[in-house]
Amino acid sequence: MKYSGIGGQAVIEGVMMKNGEKYAVAVRKPNQEIEVEISEYAGIVKNKKIRNLPILRGIFSFIESLTLGMKTLTFSASFFEEEEEAQKPLTEREKIKQAKKEKKREDAMMGGTVVFSIAAAIVIFMILPLFLSRFFRGLIESEMLIALIEGVIRLTIFIGYVGLISLMKDIRRVYMYHGAEHKCINCIEHGMDLTTENVKKSSRLHKRCGTSFLLIVMLISILFFMFIRVDSGLLRVALRIVLIPVIAGVSYEFIRLAGRSDNAVVNLLSKPGLLLQRLTTKEPDEEMIEVGIASVEAVFDWNAYVAEMRKNGDISGNNKPG
Repeated sequence: MKYSGIGGQAVIEGVMMKNGEKYAVAVRKPNQEIEVEISEYAGIVKNKKIRNLPILRGIFSFIESLTLGMKTLTFSASFFEEEEEAQKPLTEREKIKQAKKEKKREDAMMGGTVVFSIAAAIVIFMILPLFLSRFFRGLIESEMLIALIEGVIRLTIFIGYVGLISLMKDIRRVYMYHGAEHKCINCIEHGMDLTTENVKKSSRLHKRCGTSFLLIVMLISILFFMFIRVDSGLLRVALRIVLIPVIAGVSYEFIRLAGRSDNAVVNLLSKPGLLLQRLTTKEPDEEMIEVGIASVEAVFDWNAYVAEMRKNGDISGNNKPG
């Protein structure tokens, strides 16, 4: 497998793919046509030297993923809102006025949603496990063991949350598109032509997945809070909030390494994330795969990439995806 540099996410009835600063969102509209929007996102830090610094690049990437993720989700959702409002005839002037109004509303909603999502995640996955672990303080004297119990509670809440939402019908479709995204990337990174048949044969699991990243965040947080301890309860809460960017930065470095390496140890450490992806990805149908392919082709020249792999001997003619 060879690192391609592209990544993406599932959206409502579609797939977003990003290659460098360029990204594309492909959506299967209610009329069954595939709509593709191509745009650019330079990120929150323009200085390349700063944005490529280890740990810091992970923090920037985490924030940018949340921002771009909400933007592309809002875009994909707009097609289904349009379907509901299609019966309302508007003049050209009214359309322009409405478009401006909706843009302001979407920007405000997106900013509010990102802030709320981060706050909710901190409370549920960081603060709640800390308070639940307090029930063991009267039974266990070891602070290290208490921190370990807190980490286990955090993991249990996270995996339980992922498992529960996977039972929802709408989320299941998003997970199918998530599978299509992974299968498309795996297909080209294993040197196969990006066709529906080849994508079908490819794995829906990928080491660079955001699911794996979040699991690594949970696991690394256990190590951090086992060895970085304070006596004050208020400081414990503050510590769990302040260290989130650092934990995210360290976790990103592992995911980045995993995506570029086939080292046996790295592959072994990636296994838990791949297992969890069995919940967050589902096998897509052919129409979903077509959407994933459209998104890739809008930002990435896979023909040249695969041809270079074959020229360099990185693959064999019968190479199969992992």
